[in-house]
Amino acid sequence: MTPEAKGGRRHVPQRTCVGCRQVLAKRAMTRVVRTAQGVRIDPTGKANGRGAYLHDLASCWQAGLQGSLEHALRVRLTPAERLTLEEHMHRLPDEPPHDPT
Repeated sequence: MTPEAKGGRRHVPQRTCVGCRQVLAKRAMTRVVRTAQGVRIDPTGKANGRGAYLHDLASCWQAGLQGSLEHALRVRLTPAERLTLEEHMHRLPDEPPHDPT
């Protein structure tokens, strides 16, 4: 029986954004992972390696790239890795979308 069938709620994994330190559902953020091949964005959220999470906001990525991401991943970003992450950051909105309700 699923938790919903029993009248309970399903557990929603929570993660902390390394840019702004806000806690949200894991699926609401983007995972960056350190693997043996280097640091990369993990769109599946399931790649092996040490991971860190960031909101899909340019401000969080900018804060993360100033040091907290490297600290969380326990690695020094190479210039190529930093460039890849910055390119992704520049495609993100500066502010969260506004709820029209």
